[in-house]
Amino acid sequence: MATLDVINLEKQKVGTIDLPDDIVNAPVDEHLFYEVVKAQLASRRAGTQSVKNRTLVSGGGKKPYKQKGTGRARQGSIRASQWVGGGKAMGPKPRDHEYHVPKKVRKAALRAAISKRNQDKALVVVDAWAPAKPSTKEAVNAFAKLGIESALVLGLKDNQNLFKSVRNARKYQFLPVEGANVYDILRHQTLLLTKDAAAALSGVLA
Repeated sequence: MATLDVINLEKQKVGTIDLPDDIVNAPVDEHLFYEVVKAQLASRRAGTQSVKNRTLVSGGGKKPYKQKGTGRARQGSIRASQWVGGGKAMGPKPRDHEYHVPKKVRKAALRAAISKRNQDKALVVVDAWAPAKPSTKEAVNAFAKLGIESALVLGLKDNQNLFKSVRNARKYQFLPVEGANVYDILRHQTLLLTKDAAAALSGVLA
């Protein structure tokens, strides 16, 4: 088990928390990051690109001119790809770019990403953060007191006031523990966990 400091929103140490070594001190394999992030970003692609081929463009119902005697190259249809306004040869069509890596690989990459933030001294655990009402201004002020310029905040999914406070703040993002992912952890400088979310990580990554 690894022992991490727990602080409050005033950046004062108020206790400690024990987390499994395989979550915060796992080997950091950057190839896992590459595979998982590539799959995650590929799955976000809309895949709606499309062009018209020669069967979809209008015109070309007959041969544009006779086969021989004109001195010009023979042509069968003005819908062919070499004509202006003709169909595109072998152009892109809508497709699904989504693919998945094995669940074990995803979990190993997530452990490695959390461990990397721990190695970089960029893993912060706060005692409690449950605003009475949503307030982006108060959330930004809290990050400023903690000295955090960019962070992914992991909390419990029923902490809606914290979610609504963070969602409009630039360079900050809130996700429930169940939504933790490698891409969002790596693209923020700091990983901030509420104490209850840190305890819940063990169940998510078991």
